[in-house]
Amino acid sequence: MRIAVIDGQGGGIGRAIVDRLRRDLPEETEIIALGTNALAASLMLKAGANDAASGENAIIYAAQRVDIIAGPVGIIIANSMLGELTPAMAAAVADAAAVKMLIPLSRTNVTIMGVHNEPLPHFIKHLSDQISAIINEKKAGDDKDV
Repeated sequence: MRIAVIDGQGGGIGRAIVDRLRRDLPEETEIIALGTNALAASLMLKAGANDAASGENAIIYAAQRVDIIAGPVGIIIANSMLGELTPAMAAAVADAAAVKMLIPLSRTNVTIMGVHNEPLPHFIKHLSDQISAIINEKKAGDDKDV
């Protein structure tokens, strides 16, 4: 299972996501840190990602090669993160076949109706729980094939 965590600006949300996923998921889970800038990618790598890359091309390329994409909802909104998330990046993430696990935090003029305001650590725990469930379902399906 390959998971891409995408973040930008300071990389704090991505770092927190990677840290939680690394603690909660099986060791063989591959976590790829994708930063809109090198600082964000570096912080996610230090938090336990297996590999890291930054910039538009890295995000466009990797989005098509992972099973799950995690990050703030801004990763599917063109020009979010103070313009760091380019329209091409947003389109690549939105169009990817990967399951998108998005935390409803945004500095854009987007409000997601029906989402309750919770502290960031709660959203990250929910995200990790959902990814764990996906991995467990996949493992159960793989065991049936044998």
